[in-house]
Amino acid sequence: MKTYWCEFAFVGGNTERGVKVACGDDGTISEVTIGAEQDGASLLMGVVLPGFANTHSHAFHRALRGRTNARGSFWTWREEMYRIANRLDPETYLELATATYAEMVMAGFTAVGEFHYLHHQPDGKAYSDPNHMGEVLREAAKRAGIRLTLLDTCYLSGGIGQPLRPEQVRFGDGDVDRWAERMSALADDENTKIGAAIHSVRAVPDDAMSTVAEAATGRPLHVHLSEQPQENGECLAIYGVTPSELLASHGILGPGTTAVHATHVEPSDIALLASSSTGVCLCPTTERDLGDGIDEGFAFDQAGVRISLGTDQHVTIDAFEEMRGIEMNQRLKEKARGLFPPDHLIRISSEHSHQALGWPDGGRIAVGAPCDLVAVDLDSVRTSGSEPEQVVMAATSADVRTVVVGGREIVSEGKHQVSNVPRILRDAITPLWD
Repeated sequence: MKTYWCEFAFVGGNTERGVKVACGDDGTISEVTIGAEQDGASLLMGVVLPGFANTHSHAFHRALRGRTNARGSFWTWREEMYRIANRLDPETYLELATATYAEMVMAGFTAVGEFHYLHHQPDGKAYSDPNHMGEVLREAAKRAGIRLTLLDTCYLSGGIGQPLRPEQVRFGDGDVDRWAERMSALADDENTKIGAAIHSVRAVPDDAMSTVAEAATGRPLHVHLSEQPQENGECLAIYGVTPSELLASHGILGPGTTAVHATHVEPSDIALLASSSTGVCLCPTTERDLGDGIDEGFAFDQAGVRISLGTDQHVTIDAFEEMRGIEMNQRLKEKARGLFPPDHLIRISSEHSHQALGWPDGGRIAVGAPCDLVAVDLDSVRTSGSEPEQVVMAATSADVRTVVVGGREIVSEGKHQVSNVPRILRDAITPLWD
């Protein structure tokens, strides 16, 4: 049994002083004691938070960071994304994903939901194992020391009623039954849960959606929703309903479903998501980077929609930046402060985000939960002088000093057990742009 003594720790919604956390041999928390003496336990200084979950990731987008900041829009950025997608092979994808996931752990993420549609070879032909690229991601997560929810994504069309473009063919399976057959061959393991995703109403025809919902029974189901006004306009023109209404009519919405982005939704859509207990994953740094718009975070929260967080295209991998992004966006929108108190932001990034990925016990410092601990420095130039309970409003990923995943110390003194993550990232990314 491993025991940690935390100077401060977030337990039961409060920041408590002198918390002892005991971890059993199975990697779960066996005991939590508030106001305890250290008594030889391993010392975690600063504020210890439960592990964060990154609800929405496209690992290969990490290769775009710092290289696509020309004038344009989401649609021009997408062309660069396609170019990188079609230069990846299993070997380069393994290196890139391992380092990207390691960067996440260094930022305090202990679980990730990978919205995976890089299924086949660039010409659309299957690998000898049709799920080879998914298995690459499974291996990358194990190497990086992060839990994975592999959200195998159905991607069948290049727009509503349009065939896949040449640069999209590696994403598709031909039809929904072939997608479902391939996806059914994937199985959970100790470190991985299998989920499903509908890429968007643009990429999955309406008559295929119920098959995806059936294949996802009992598993997390995610979908890009109303990310762009153009998507809403096309959906209304062709189907006569909003994307949210279309999904609802085909049984997609529900407690196991998470709608990603939901940036451009109507009040009626918010009510529909809330009444169906559908969650929403917000990605503030991505919406900001791509110029997508300000989300409806406060309206979702007031309606009782469960909010989770993702770093999506990884313009930065920083849980604190995403947490603050929710609050700061809504301050601009609502012209008020304190709409998302720090304790609520912590629960969104930890407990809520784990729930969205099918890890319902994760994101808590509590008996029976995975022993996932994130120690945040209170003495850096960014955090010095902060109240411990408000550290998430000051810290960055650089202030994460120790990360424990399932009782294993993966990050120590800010360094990951995978050596020289920056070099691995550089060596994986640079050839993709040559």
